[in-house]
Amino acid sequence: MQVEEIKQKIEQGFTDCEVYVEGDGRHFQAVVVCDVFSDKNMVQQHQMVYQTLGDRVGGDIHALSINTYTKEEWQQQKNLKGI
Repeated sequence: MQVEEIKQKIEQGFTDCEVYVEGDGRHFQAVVVCDVFSDKNMVQQHQMVYQTLGDRVGGDIHALSINTYTKEEWQQQKNLKGI
């Protein structure tokens, strides 16, 4: 599975979100920025992302690292890193 395919799958599962994905074809890192995460704990947030990918995790996707943020949290991260 390619980076762009994973990005598209995640984007299809959420409305009004930013999705960033990097990877080498088997191991991937995803950043998902969406206000739908505001009332969820981290486990629930990650489960929501995994649901968008179905059974590909553990199959086509050997490993996936996920970072989830609300838009406000993401802005704070960018400010801290000077982005």
